[in-house]
Amino acid sequence: MKDKKTNVAVTSRSFSKNPILRNELLKKYENVKFNDSGLQLQGDSLVDFLKECHKAIIALEVINDDILRRLPRLKVISKYGVGLDMIDIQAMNKYSVKLGWTGGVNRRSVSELVISLSISLLRHISSSHREVLSGVWRQHVGSQLSGKTVGIIGCGHGGKDLVRMLKPFKCNILVNDIENFHDFYKQYNIKPVEKNELLANSDIVTLHTPLNNTTRNMLTAEKMSLMKPSAILINLARGSLLDENALKKMLMTGKLGGAALDVFSTEPPKDMELLELSNFIVTPHIGGSSNEAIMAMGRSSISGLEVK
Repeated sequence: MKDKKTNVAVTSRSFSKNPILRNELLKKYENVKFNDSGLQLQGDSLVDFLKECHKAIIALEVINDDILRRLPRLKVISKYGVGLDMIDIQAMNKYSVKLGWTGGVNRRSVSELVISLSISLLRHISSSHREVLSGVWRQHVGSQLSGKTVGIIGCGHGGKDLVRMLKPFKCNILVNDIENFHDFYKQYNIKPVEKNELLANSDIVTLHTPLNNTTRNMLTAEKMSLMKPSAILINLARGSLLDENALKKMLMTGKLGGAALDVFSTEPPKDMELLELSNFIVTPHIGGSSNEAIMAMGRSSISGLEVK
């Protein structure tokens, strides 16, 4: 039976413009407000959008004490996506707002993009494309992904999925995680190592950790200097996990082979010196932006509205 009493708001622009997700939500709730303006809501505009609602589906909006204090009607927040770094969990508990969230719902979309970016850097696809467009026809000699040593920092939902995706490539996989997934490591012949060892021995390093006080800026200039000059770095997790300026200097001076970032500490990024480097690939936070991932995240967030 359709809920006619609960007011629901959807701040996510991606969800709001998806007709299938809209229809599925409207089958459950009669009173739904979508973000049809396409604007990124924050601060006062976010409060104004949510002020009449009892439940909300949010994406990358910042939810903190000040926001929740001004939304006394709000009882449930359901997350469209996987990262919780924009949500103040302590404030949620303080104001008795429940959280609907399912980890890893976009993991396959992220894993496929990690592999795509890795191969693009190894085979110089992006730089070759730029050269051809400028009139230069030159055959770059690259490397295969097969047999490479891949270091995965963070072996949660996303990290595990990437391990499975890499199996046909017969890569040597090193992992670093605060938890010991012994059975999984044994099943896939994975070696858990300290972060420094992973950085020093990997041909490809890819980040799959949440952003919190223990992981913020975990890849400093000093840490990244441990990597091989030929190595590549991939980050589809959160921008603030690494020092972007230090990364730029390493790429410019040949101390790192290449890098691909889908996320930045500030989005969109403004450092054109970094963005225009031939050994750097930038994508606009599209790790979870496949049709399949959008549907999975959307349906998960609809279910999350019913959290008890």
